[in-house]
Parts: sequence; C-alpha cells; structure tokens
Amino acid sequence: MKKRGFFGFLLFTLAIFLASPFTAHSQLKSGEPIVLGVPTALGSIEGRDGLLAVNMARDEINAKGGVLVGKTKHKIEVYSIDTREHEPGIPVHDALTAAEKLILEKKPHAIVLGNFRSEVLLSTMDLISKYKLPYICCIAMSPLMQKKVLEGYDKYKYIFRNCLNAPYLGMYLGGVMGLIRKEYGFNKAYIITQDVLWAKATGGGVEKWYKGNGWEVAAFDTYATGSSDFSPSLIKARAQKAQVIVPIFDMPQSGILLKQARAMQIPALMAGFISPIACENAWKVFEGEVDGFINMIYEVGPIPVKAVPKSVTFNENYGKRYGEKARTELSGHGPGPSYDAVYIMANAIERAKTVEPDAVVKAIEQTDMQGAIGRIRFGKDHQVVYGFNPKETAVGVGFQWVKPGKRAVVFPEGFAEGKIQLPPYMKK
Repeated sequence: MKKRGFFGFLLFTLAIFLASPFTAHSQLKSGEPIVLGVPTALGSIEGRDGLLAVNMARDEINAKGGVLVGKTKHKIEVYSIDTREHEPGIPVHDALTAAEKLILEKKPHAIVLGNFRSEVLLSTMDLISKYKLPYICCIAMSPLMQKKVLEGYDKYKYIFRNCLNAPYLGMYLGGVMGLIRKEYGFNKAYIITQDVLWAKATGGGVEKWYKGNGWEVAAFDTYATGSSDFSPSLIKARAQKAQVIVPIFDMPQSGILLKQARAMQIPALMAGFISPIACENAWKVFEGEVDGFINMIYEVGPIPVKAVPKSVTFNENYGKRYGEKARTELSGHGPGPSYDAVYIMANAIERAKTVEPDAVVKAIEQTDMQGAIGRIRFGKDHQVVYGFNPKETAVGVGFQWVKPGKRAVVFPEGFAEGKIQLPPYMKK
C-alpha cells in the first residue's frame, strides 16, 4: 500500500509538472545567456529584415560584454521560428503552435519582434499571458492590442508594442493628405486596402479623416491577400475622377497595383502604403514606375533622417553588417523597432536587475530612451507614442519617389527634405 501510494504521488506530481505552463526562470546562473525568442513570419520582408536587425543589436550588445544583471554580465542568445502567418490561408492556430514550440524548446526569457498579422497577435496575447513572457511586438498594428491591455492589465501586462499602430499610420497619412490639399486643392480620394485587420483599420482611419476635413471618398475597396488584379478599382477611380488613390497593402503582389495604374494611365496621385515599394531599391525593381508615388516609412531607420541621429547610425551599420544590397532592400516597417526592441529589453533587465517577468514589465513601462525610431516611451496601453518631433516621440515619415530614384521625405514638415510634386503623368 505504501509503495502504491508513493508511486501514485510521483505520477500525480509528474502530471502536474507536465500540465503546468513553462514560465521564464527568474534567476540567471553565472555565464548563463539571456534568451530572446523571435516567432514571426520569416518569409515576409518585414520578418526577414526584423530578424536581421535583432541579430545586429544582439551582436552589438554582446561585443560590449552583454547585459549587466546585478553584478554579472550575460550574453544574449536569439532563437527564431517561422510562423508563416503572412501566407494566404495559414490558420492562426498554426502560427500559435509554432510560437509555443519555440517557447517550450528554447525557454526564452522574453520575446521580441513577434507577430506579423494582427489577427495572430490578438490570439498570441493569451499564449504570452500563459507563459508570462515580456513581449515587444514590432510589426502587427491592430489597436485592439492596446484595448486588451487596458481592459485586462493583470493578464496582458506582458505585451508591449514599439512599432507604429494603425491609428498612428492614419494620423501620418492624414498629414500627407493635408499637404496635398494645401498644395494642389485636391479633395476627392479612392481608398483601396488589403482585406486584413491592420489595413482595413488604417483605411477606416483615413476615411474618417477625409470626411472630417472636407474630402469626398469615392469608394473604399478591399482585396484578399494574394490578389493580383486591381483593375476593377482603377477603372472605377478613373470613371469617378478621383484625384488621389490611397492603396494600403503589405503583400508582395501589391506592387502590381502601381504597375497597372501606370499601364492604364490613371490620372491620379498615388499616396498610401505599398510594402514592396518602400525599399530603397524599388526604383530599380519597378523600372522607374514608382515615380511620383508617395509612400510611408512607418518607423525611421530603414530611411535615415538627420533629425534622428540613431536612424542614420542604424542604416549605416546595417549596410556594413549585411552589405549594401541588403540595406537597399530594408522594408519600410519593422526593422527599426526590431533593433530597438533588443535594446529596450536589455535596458529593462539591467534596471530590474533580474529577468523575473513582472519586474522586467515594470522596467519596460518606465522606458525613456532615444533609439533608431526616435524617442521611446510607452503609454499606459503599452504602445510607444508616435508623433512629429523625434526629441519627444518616435516618428514615421512620408516620402515621395522623385527622379533619379531618390526617396525624398515630404512629411512631417519639421524635417522634410522637399515638397510634394505632381508626377509627370499628372502635369498639364
């Protein structure tokens, strides 16, 4: 009876252990590394570049001895896994399974970069809460993340975001549209977005701005991820005499929209966000057909601006580390925040003097530092504050493609390099 009871106790204890979620160990042994996990869409340009930026920050910190935790320094190790969440038709569950696999196998102390799709981020928040891991999101943009943090702080306090969110993108696009109207008197727009949360939310924000500022919105169309024919919207935009077409897409095929607009000779200014056309090499890739297009760099870094010295340093060092080709291919969203996320986490751990999750969360909340994206401070909703003055906030920019293949920053006006110009096909 005693043996049976003893073995029964062992089996019960083992079952409890296996059923209990892993939580990051809070005490580091001498020489033990700080492990950062990167579960993201590595096949996307944002995920690819984000991971390279994370690794660059890791190597910079390790070259200086690592992260000081108490009295000892610890090197950073980075482990990644491809969630494939950018691919059409990939279920949210598959992305969550990949993230949990990374957590259980590599036992990270924290997560950086994180989800690509907002739909996946919102589900991942429960996974992160289960494992109590400090998490800094650098790509997914839905403001619903912030809502969940505010409404369920005790559960979701581990989740932060240092990249631009959809409302901030709408704010910047509204600023660009204000400049367009001031310069040329345009007041009729046609919105075309990808059928995903962040893009529709951004389009909705822009539509609201238009209606509140005397513009007419001819239509608001959406296209499924993977679509490659946008001519129905372009035909309608021409028929309705839209003066500005606002595309908002992150999928690789979205560059076709611009090529179709040029082939159809649509007489409207294109201003929005098309991910493949944000890179410095896009002029060459699209054979100059990007001329006149106004695009966004969500967070400075992939485009260096003198008003943010660390954005210049980041851009230069990225080229030295990975080569000029890689630097000119830097995506317009994610790399700067991914790089800064490693420094935010390292700085928070040093101030907390531990990797204990709740202590690190409190330290992240108190972050106030200058990074590649500008000044980094988190609001109560765990979103980094974006604005127009990099001495006070993080910043994104609007730029216009101008000959001979240059990205000229046109917004915010405080550190713009030039004014918005009408492309040749619109000049009378």
